[in-house]
Amino acid sequence: MKIVIIGGVAGGMSAATRLRRLDANSEIIVLEKSGFVSYANCGLPYFVGGVIAEEKDLLLQTPESLHARFRLDVRIHSQALKIDTRTKTILVRNLETSDEYLLPFDKLVLSPGASPIVPPIPGIERALTLRTVEDVERIVASVATKPKSALVIGGGFIGVEIAENLVHKAIDTTVVEAADQVLAPLDPEMATLVADEMQLHGVNLKLGVSAVSLTESSVMLSDGSEVSAELVIMAIGVRPDVELASQAGLVIGIRKGIAVDEFNRTSDHDIYAIGDVAEKTDALDGSATLVPLANIANRHGRIVADHISGRLTRPVKTIGTAIVKVFDLTIATTGWNEKKLNSSGRAHMSIHTHPNSHAGYYPDAKQMTLKLIFDSKSGEILGAQGVGVEGVDKRIDVLATAIRGGITAPELADLELAYAPPFGSAKDPVNMLGYIAENLLSGLVETAQWDQIQKYQEHGYLLVDVRSPAEFRNGSIPGAINLPVDEIRERSGELTTKNLLVNCQVGQRGHTATLLLNELGFHALNLDGGYQTWSKSPASKKELIKN
Repeated sequence: MKIVIIGGVAGGMSAATRLRRLDANSEIIVLEKSGFVSYANCGLPYFVGGVIAEEKDLLLQTPESLHARFRLDVRIHSQALKIDTRTKTILVRNLETSDEYLLPFDKLVLSPGASPIVPPIPGIERALTLRTVEDVERIVASVATKPKSALVIGGGFIGVEIAENLVHKAIDTTVVEAADQVLAPLDPEMATLVADEMQLHGVNLKLGVSAVSLTESSVMLSDGSEVSAELVIMAIGVRPDVELASQAGLVIGIRKGIAVDEFNRTSDHDIYAIGDVAEKTDALDGSATLVPLANIANRHGRIVADHISGRLTRPVKTIGTAIVKVFDLTIATTGWNEKKLNSSGRAHMSIHTHPNSHAGYYPDAKQMTLKLIFDSKSGEILGAQGVGVEGVDKRIDVLATAIRGGITAPELADLELAYAPPFGSAKDPVNMLGYIAENLLSGLVETAQWDQIQKYQEHGYLLVDVRSPAEFRNGSIPGAINLPVDEIRERSGELTTKNLLVNCQVGQRGHTATLLLNELGFHALNLDGGYQTWSKSPASKKELIKN
């Protein structure tokens, strides 16, 4: 059997090497348009910043090493120009010699990835993209000229990573993002934490504006301002590279990726599509989605290799788990965010907590912010987000595993997670999310969200801050009165209305106060996540602007 794979890196090379392990005799040919077939794509921004010092550390395998171990025929600088599904041939061009030839196949695997989105604005040709080793070489060469200023167009994962690494090179860096927040997978109150961190480290953030034109040394923005930028990097996202598939008559899906079945077969069952170019199935609602992540591409490659080899395979659905480092913060997400749930109309509840990474009495505990979103009836976990200096990664990984395993939000309380003071708490932050979810779903307590405070105040609710007087003086939500939790029994007569919205610093004392006030005959709700969640939210920023 002759198997041709178009595109290397994660998906293509995973398919090729798995195929060889399962089949010693088939002819396996890999066509790669660039000069590098196997490299650490996610490490590219860190090579720009010098965190990864040597380019060779990014390179995982070469055509020679792949032939020596796996007898793979890897052809770099080879571009597939056209697929003829009738004759089962590919027109290939050698980009070094410009020679063209026809390559027959029995099975074809498409792994061309995705291409950076480049908007058609004046001067955009001088902007650099970051997708391949050749791309990063161009950026590193530009950085070596010591530009005084740089502008990154796009505040997504790649945008914030490259901005951090430009700052590491002592370049005055601006990030322009057309949306009103960075990192679209996050909800706004979580994204604000990331924006604050970036600004703390000197990044000039321009949110809610877009680049409209580039000159030789600056960028004009949609708000009329001009930003100095000797170096410009495009990072507004990618789109599946479906040109070959479209020309071959393969079905393109509703998300503009190649439509595939549970075995990653295209509409032509002798042709497969994997990685960034292929549409995925969302695990939460079964819809088509695009998730350009390396772990999914690797999994796709294995599935295709197993299917071609006649082995049983398991369907792969995605929950979109991702993580990124931004200066001293770790930001991770899995599943759907609240914005997407609201637009879909699905009923849900949200929890915000601010736990320590490990036991508070053990030195160097770091506070993090976690958000859990779950179905308001079944308790099914729909998504989670985390931001913090340490400990976020393992909590999101546990929550992603819980989503995959069908564990409900209250059942998080039952998980037996590794505990010792340097690593966690007896009630791990994940367990605490489960306890809080159980309280909400059982009706023991009601909560309000940071963006609902004004609504409750307009409906006559009195905002009661149950922190200490010193905490209250240090910052409070406008309109709140101070009634410390330990004084509620003696001073409840001072409350002039039965409807109360209670807040503390992070929600824990507020929970205690809410239950006590309800026992005393009041109708009290607890502010989810407390003052800390509100103080970092867009609602708090609006109050600062107002005053």
